[in-house]
Amino acid sequence: MTKKIKLGNTYIGGGSKVLVQSMLNIPASDIEGSVKQACELEKAGCEVIRFAIPDEKALDLIEPIKKATSVPLVADIHFDYKLALGAAERGIDKIRINPGNIGSEDRVKAVADICKQKGLPIRIGVNSGSLEKEILAKYGSPTPEAMVESALYHASLLERFDFDDIVISIKSSNVNTMIKAYETAHEKCSYPLHLGVTEAGTKRMGIIKSSIGIGSLLTRGIGDTIRVSLTDKPVEEVYAAFDILKAIGLKTDCPYLISCPTCGRTKIDLVGLARDVEEALRDCKKPIKVAVMGCIVNGPGEAREADIGVAGGDGCGLIFKKGEILRKVDEKDLLSELMKEVEKL
Repeated sequence: MTKKIKLGNTYIGGGSKVLVQSMLNIPASDIEGSVKQACELEKAGCEVIRFAIPDEKALDLIEPIKKATSVPLVADIHFDYKLALGAAERGIDKIRINPGNIGSEDRVKAVADICKQKGLPIRIGVNSGSLEKEILAKYGSPTPEAMVESALYHASLLERFDFDDIVISIKSSNVNTMIKAYETAHEKCSYPLHLGVTEAGTKRMGIIKSSIGIGSLLTRGIGDTIRVSLTDKPVEEVYAAFDILKAIGLKTDCPYLISCPTCGRTKIDLVGLARDVEEALRDCKKPIKVAVMGCIVNGPGEAREADIGVAGGDGCGLIFKKGEILRKVDEKDLLSELMKEVEKL
């Protein structure tokens, strides 16, 4: 089991629930837009919000976002250790930094000291493009072993100053490399791991790559917090992350939707209905299984374990509960009638 680390009003690692993260993509100079996006992420269920601090002016983001939200905030910082010190002073909950790229030991010590004083964890973020020249030369390319060595090297710089509230991420855009890197890190250290496939791509391919990489690790007990990186709206990252957790049974305080792929027997707009049901259930917190099936063959039969469901007919459908048919409903009323039954559960 990994080390349990306090993060704001929650915890990472040590058997705590897997936290879902995302990152603002509004320019750091746009405080109002950043606050609005942070609020949208929290409303969608995001449990940790990160944003870039590219310069001293960007430190002004921290107080307004902290005032408008209640989730832990992470300052993403590169190179300038003074920005880490400033973020810590301004009330950030966590620092994302690479100790090896902020300069001399006294600078690393300054960051470690202020984070220890204020009880802030530090995430060490390593990816295939950030490896030290020496490590890259040793391995010849950004191999999983090279990235893990880099991450543990950065951790050792903090450990030197008696700091070990560390979270590690070792991301790659290559799914196989990412999986192997986290497997290796899991074997070699007990720090909580932040999972993610970096630069995963647009929504469709990004979700596929993230589901394989993140999901396969989580099913084996590897990983403590996740971010699905998409070239899309950050809120889509949150939805995708929760869908991954639902699919592998790590998130159960919500509906679990099953729907059939349709076939020649289907005589209703099942694709449209399934999408509408999925959206209607977006904010539902009930741990129920809902089935949207194309015909009677795949309805109360195959989906008999569903708490509630619909099976399509010829321009109509059957509403069923635990395999028992409740009533026949016209196609145009299927969504509303199904949701009525959901409300009763």
